[in-house]
Amino acid sequence: MSGMYKWRLLGPRKKRKRVVVKLLKSFIHLLWMMFTLIPCALYVLLLRVAGASKARLYHGAVFWLRNCVVSLDRICGVKYALHGMDNLKGLEGVSVIVLVKHQSTYETFLMPVIMPHPVSYVFKKELLRIPFFGWAIGCLDMIHIDRSQRTKAFAKVVEHGRVLLEKGNWVVMFPEGTRIERGQVGAYKLGGTRLAVQTGAHVVPVAVSSAKCWPRKALLKIAGTVDVSVGLPISSVGRTPEELMAQVQDWIESEMRRLDPSAYA
Repeated sequence: MSGMYKWRLLGPRKKRKRVVVKLLKSFIHLLWMMFTLIPCALYVLLLRVAGASKARLYHGAVFWLRNCVVSLDRICGVKYALHGMDNLKGLEGVSVIVLVKHQSTYETFLMPVIMPHPVSYVFKKELLRIPFFGWAIGCLDMIHIDRSQRTKAFAKVVEHGRVLLEKGNWVVMFPEGTRIERGQVGAYKLGGTRLAVQTGAHVVPVAVSSAKCWPRKALLKIAGTVDVSVGLPISSVGRTPEELMAQVQDWIESEMRRLDPSAYA
């Protein structure tokens, strides 16, 4: 049997074996998340029944998120690298809205882990129905909205967002609204910058190359490094939501091309 023939015969086998191993590791990680979610969610629920502070509930939830991020590294080899975190210095006492590129579930786990302040997500109310996960996040300072009622939904975002910002929480929003395929650009919606203009908050753009390791709507996790790049805070004073979002989009999308150039070739 010639060497070339052996390579052609064994090459696909090796590739299939690598894919099977990756799928197995990804499945193990999924099971680990589910296994650890139940006790962590019950812990948060018990804390709420006991009258614990919102801060304690939040840290109980972040414990599980950190566990998911760490286990993803140890089981699947998915790490993260932070860039521009110094841009968050000097924001003590400043209202901040963090606008994040959305490619994967990964960044929803990661933001509370890496941010120096407690964060509050704006999310669709349907997530509250997920057993254990939804029950736990329903105990936290978050903003859950009915996306079918846009006017009422945004009014709720402004009302609750203002209260949370005054408490010192940073509000995290995904301006594209949903997870976007790697190398693609979604429609940037104005909700985040409208909230910033109405509350006088600063906007912090964040680019995340998560889809190269955890593709959208996929079980398979691919070993590698997710780059997270934090931009300079942008003041909303004297700005319109449209021009503010245009600046955010320009920065995020140009940064995405720098972090993951092969996806935009």
